[in-house]
Amino acid sequence: MQTNKQKHLTLEERRVIETGITNGSTKVAIAQTLGKDKSTIGKEIKLHRQLVRKCRYPVKCRFYKNCKNRECLKRASQKCEKYEVITCSRRDRSPGACNGCPKKGICPYDIYCYNPGHANVEYRETLVNARKGIDLTEEQLKHTAEVVGPLLRKGQSPYHIISSHPELGISERTLYNYIDKNLFRDYGILPIDLRRKVSRKPSKKKDDLTLKKRQDRKYLKGRLYKDFLSYMEFNPDAFIVEMDTVYNDITTGPFIQTFKFLKFGFLFAVFHTELSAAEMVRGVDLLENILGRELFCKYVEVLLTDRGSEFSSASLIEDESSDNSSLRTKVFYCDPMAANQKGSLENKHEELRYICPKGVDLYALGLVSQEKLNLVLSHVNSHQLESLNKKTSLEVLEFFAPDLFEKFTEFGILKIEKDKVVLKPYLLK
Repeated sequence: MQTNKQKHLTLEERRVIETGITNGSTKVAIAQTLGKDKSTIGKEIKLHRQLVRKCRYPVKCRFYKNCKNRECLKRASQKCEKYEVITCSRRDRSPGACNGCPKKGICPYDIYCYNPGHANVEYRETLVNARKGIDLTEEQLKHTAEVVGPLLRKGQSPYHIISSHPELGISERTLYNYIDKNLFRDYGILPIDLRRKVSRKPSKKKDDLTLKKRQDRKYLKGRLYKDFLSYMEFNPDAFIVEMDTVYNDITTGPFIQTFKFLKFGFLFAVFHTELSAAEMVRGVDLLENILGRELFCKYVEVLLTDRGSEFSSASLIEDESSDNSSLRTKVFYCDPMAANQKGSLENKHEELRYICPKGVDLYALGLVSQEKLNLVLSHVNSHQLESLNKKTSLEVLEFFAPDLFEKFTEFGILKIEKDKVVLKPYLLK
């Protein structure tokens, strides 16, 4: 079947999405109509839907209308034992917006609507903004000026300067453009400082002199999913660990860095209070400290993750040095919008979400430390699974990798008796 995958959504396609939402169609049905992936439709709706009316309740709790806890209502608190976030299957799941909802006029909850015209304008603005600006930070601009300025005053040409200082990372033409646009004016460098000022008709296009460092994608080279498949073709017995992050609030956290050891079905996770590339490297370092270098290199031979910016420090995750034999692991990245390529971990997240559901404050729930997270992991990994022939992940790990099992047990991930396993949020209370 011919599809429109890997192509930008058009205004006409966005109108089809609006019609589908109004008719109550699922995201899957809309995606099949347009020849797109369902995740594309889901992200399009979530990114561009508009809040047209806020919730009429001062506390966004589904029990607010009949609540008798007046002190809770007065403080608009979410710490009430009966607090439960307001949800709506149509708005929050599929189709993902309130267009066409027969109860929209009387609904007291947040109302979100999808408008194709507004969505198209927003998306086009995003495309334009991604191409605007100067590919420099303030620090890089200052450093470049400090190198170039004295040499220009000595009469050196931009070609000579760039050839002598390749660490600047720019071409001769780029340096000419920066000087011509007066980008270095604050550092005393003007176009008149050039030995030969070329006369040319000024462009009618207004220059955008905003400093905006563009994202470096070089870390993906040799680490794409096709490279992963090639590696596994030659190393079919390699131990694979899938890595991702789980969180509810990107502004406050907490952030859970997850690792699934595929051959054992075992889930490990690291507790973080911020989301950054440095923190994710720290999480991998912690895993190595728990296992020791030898066991880490053996059981974490391959790390497969997504292209989130928090995982962009591939060389630090691999602990890269001049000798490739000293790599502690090999990092590969899934294709864009292809969560199914590490679907085993995504499925394991469902078990984690039984205890840490979406849409709640995980800190308020009780997830405040690595010790609390270890408690969650102990129960998740002590849950019998049909896919493991009624065994638990910890039992499989103990049987096939007793050395690995011992390390995680010492760290605090323990076996829970079968009848005492809890996969509910109150575990953290």
